[in-house]
Amino acid sequence: MSEAVETPAELAKALEDTGYLADDGLATAAYLALRMNRPLFCEGEPGTGKTALAQALAQVLDAELVRLQCHEGIDASQALYDWDFPRQLLHLRALEAAAGHERLDADTVEASLYDQRFLIARPVLRALRGAKRSVLLIDEVDRADDEFEAFLLEVLTEHAVTIPEVGEVRAEIPPLVVLTSNRTREVHDALKRRCLYLWLDHPDVTREIAILRSRLPGVPERLAGRVAAAVRRMRGMELLKPPGVAESLDWAQALHLLGADDLDVDTAAASLGAVLKYREDADRVRAQLDAVLA
Repeated sequence: MSEAVETPAELAKALEDTGYLADDGLATAAYLALRMNRPLFCEGEPGTGKTALAQALAQVLDAELVRLQCHEGIDASQALYDWDFPRQLLHLRALEAAAGHERLDADTVEASLYDQRFLIARPVLRALRGAKRSVLLIDEVDRADDEFEAFLLEVLTEHAVTIPEVGEVRAEIPPLVVLTSNRTREVHDALKRRCLYLWLDHPDVTREIAILRSRLPGVPERLAGRVAAAVRRMRGMELLKPPGVAESLDWAQALHLLGADDLDVDTAAASLGAVLKYREDADRVRAQLDAVLA
């Protein structure tokens, strides 16, 4: 961590300089994760800034952001490493050609085939082998299965993995690990116990206005306020996909490009595709636009 960042307040300021506005609770949790060298488990609804936090922390630390996107069926090999089989095959043919009619030593050939130059490092291995500290983002871990969680336990505890053909790879500088979950299922307690926990909620109207003004400085303050208030009301409507901060930004930018400096029913109805992603949600909001824009 930068020597200049010595308190949660200083970290909040450093995050703000990247365009990420953190409240006291978030800044404190991120600061402690850095100082205690503990993974940070970020849980919350989609669009609350979990992934963006990891990106902002990487900027603050001047670190490489290494992202592992989890999905159903992901396994350890997709997270750790693979062997470059086409290159290994070419290498083997080159050895055979060079040897001619001489018999190749099997052990020597095998050792040369499993040299690290043929090793394809996937995100977890890249983060462990980095020459400087990296930020390892394990995104949407709730999409993975129990077996993959068990694999992560070892990585998070030991900051090391074992590759049978190479041996143990242990991080000289452990990465800052940020795990995110949209809570589509409960992640096991064993994984959470190894992390510091942070729940991210949608920002209140005042903070959302600040985010819009920070990320879109050309958007008029009145328009930013109207967008933030309207989006806040949409989130209370039990939509299939309530809009997140990213959708607020898209909507405000779209309205600004349309030349709007305020939000009226006609302009809102015409631009709902920037903020709502399901037809059913758009229909529901259109039917109540007067109340949404009140």
